[in-house]
Amino acid sequence: MNPETAEAAAGEPLAAPAARADSRAAAAELPAPPARAAHASLPLRLRARLRELRADEARMTALRDCRRAFLGSRLLIWTVGVGTVALFGFGPHRNAFDPPGTTRGFGWLGDLLAAPAARWDSAWYLVIAHFGYRPDLGSFTASRTAFFPLYPLALRGLSWLGSPPVLAGVLISLVAFAAALYGIHRLTTLEFGHARQAAGAGGAARAARAAGAAGAAAGGAGAGRAAETARLAVLLTAFAPVAFFFSAVYSESLFLALSVGVFWSARKGRWWLAGLLGALAAATRSTGLVLLLPVALLYLYGPREDRAPDRSAARLRRARRGERAGTRLAGRLSPRYRLRADVLWLALIPLGGGAFSLWLALGGGDGLSPFHTQVVWGRHFAGPYLGIWDGLQAGFDGVRQLLSFQRQHVYFPQAGGSPFVTASHNLILLGFLVAAIPALVAAVRRLPAAYAAYAIAALALPLSYPVTPQPLMSLPRFLLVLFPLTIGVASWLSEHPRAVRPLLVLSTLLMVFFLCQFATWHWVA
Repeated sequence: MNPETAEAAAGEPLAAPAARADSRAAAAELPAPPARAAHASLPLRLRARLRELRADEARMTALRDCRRAFLGSRLLIWTVGVGTVALFGFGPHRNAFDPPGTTRGFGWLGDLLAAPAARWDSAWYLVIAHFGYRPDLGSFTASRTAFFPLYPLALRGLSWLGSPPVLAGVLISLVAFAAALYGIHRLTTLEFGHARQAAGAGGAARAARAAGAAGAAAGGAGAGRAAETARLAVLLTAFAPVAFFFSAVYSESLFLALSVGVFWSARKGRWWLAGLLGALAAATRSTGLVLLLPVALLYLYGPREDRAPDRSAARLRRARRGERAGTRLAGRLSPRYRLRADVLWLALIPLGGGAFSLWLALGGGDGLSPFHTQVVWGRHFAGPYLGIWDGLQAGFDGVRQLLSFQRQHVYFPQAGGSPFVTASHNLILLGFLVAAIPALVAAVRRLPAAYAAYAIAALALPLSYPVTPQPLMSLPRFLLVLFPLTIGVASWLSEHPRAVRPLLVLSTLLMVFFLCQFATWHWVA
């Protein structure tokens, strides 16, 4: 039943078939109804549309899986975060990087509820939302430009409507996170559904020649594997070790939702939407500029849903076989899709960051301050991805520091505080780097090239600009929004179901551990 017949069936009373036929014949001879009748049928159309959406099994499955992951993870985060502060207090560093009236001052209950959401960098977003960047004040406010404007602008917009700033930030993060989970589920189903269908089709042809319907069964099993991969990708995202940032006053959830939207739009061939979402992502975080690379790869090489390739893979292989060895590399790099006018939409992506720089320059500040200000935060350029070596060395020195059982001699450049704390941080950060390697390998092997290219390029900032005392600082948050890594791990888990429960339990326990530290004003990521 299509929407039109469903609408007609919903509007007609139960009657005998002959009676309904007579009534339709009589209605055909009547004059056209007035415009008011068209408005009266609008609720029927809406109900028909809702029935159509509910009949879409893929969408309903995505909504169910995302709802469970969203509610379960956020309920756990708020229960643990509030409970930790209620039992142990706000911690010794409550006044660090927290101007008065930003993350507290809401009464004892309000301050308690804000514990899992408003800490550390949250204060910067709240200050920017309230006071702005003030580029005219020069170096006094230059450190603010490290935080790109879209999230604090959205926060200010909700605050103008009367919402308390912290509540506004949490609402933005939660809505964006829900959208990101749904987008990850749909995108994963799209990628692995296509792969399984292709495998199932080939299997069906071979089985038909051999004697059976085993290929059809394989196709059904492939569809189930794609759905399971999507479900696991959502769970891994919601219960990641630092997933509490997705509901905090941080820009992680907004950036994740926008970047997933960019990939979905590009895969569907909606280049205007991909460009617009990419511009918004570039106005949310500096790494949003990197989205231009995967979108360009999807445009030129696919896979794409909007049209067939101009050059098929078989045609390219035949052409390469006829070429000399010296020109085979150029043949492999030949795009499958020719450039058309819609490629101009991709130019929107860098405009997000460019508009921010232009606004700062027109306001009397340094237009390149968002990039220069990294020095204020202790970052320096060590060379492309050479921060990996610095992270390994810092981890080794951290082990030496902890095993020495003394604080007088420090084995690494110390920024302040306990050398044991810095050493433990460096070891934890190194653990995240080590865990990211197999996830990246899974993404390279199981996803289109654009996904892996995005992950590798996005890691260039934290791995090329280390911080002296903690070279891999903030790496867990950079990894958190790289959904290709999560999807790659989910794909591997779908083929190794025995590893699902141990990995999810471990990830959840780490999330609880880091959340307890975050809620009590101990530095995390």
